[in-house]
Order: sequence, then C-alpha cells, then structure tokens
Amino acid sequence: VQLVESGGGLVEPGGSLRLSCIASGFTFRNYVMTWYRQGPGKERELVAQITKYSATIAYADSVKGRFTISRDNAKNTVYLQMNGLKPEDTAAYLCNANLYWGASSRGYWGQGTQVTVAS
Repeated sequence: VQLVESGGGLVEPGGSLRLSCIASGFTFRNYVMTWYRQGPGKERELVAQITKYSATIAYADSVKGRFTISRDNAKNTVYLQMNGLKPEDTAAYLCNANLYWGASSRGYWGQGTQVTVAS
C-alpha cells in the first residue's frame, strides 16, 4: 500500500499550487480521501475531504473558497488545488485514505509534501 504526495513547494502569497496523491495497493474508489496539514508547532488539521464517487466534499473553514479537492478514480489519484495561498497555509500536507464499514475502519497515510508560502 502506498500513498505518494507531490506538488508542494515554495510559493509567494496569493499564488497557487496543485497537490496530487497517487494511491496503490488498495481499491482506491472505495476509500474516503482526505488532505490534512500540519504546520510547525501546530496540531494536524483536516483540510479537505472527498467521499468515494465525490458524493460529499467538505473543507476546513480556513480554506473554503480557496482550495478545491477532487479525485480521479480511474487514475487512483486525489488532488488539492490551492489558490490564494497565505503564509498561514505553510505546512506539510498529508494524504489519508480511509475505508469505513459498520463501526470499523482501515486507513493509510502518505509521507507528505511541504508547502511553504513566503515572499
């Protein structure tokens, strides 16, 4: 099982980045996919989540209207389009996959990709 994030980097405030997370080793289309982030000295927080077949999408209040999550089940990939980036968006962004059945769940994490927003 692997989740491999890419697309991070250094960007100026107001800029854009598109993160990708490519999954392998499990049935991607059955999993809820979530982007989390963890900034320096901060707790990990949920950024955006998308259910299988994109039925439900949710965002943290801090990114609503600026970030867009999407998925391509044919490519086993989830994306995070980030526009209007702010210095407070600086963090390691991690991809998470979770499968839920009844009261049980199984999840996987990627290693993360660093996003730095600075002049």
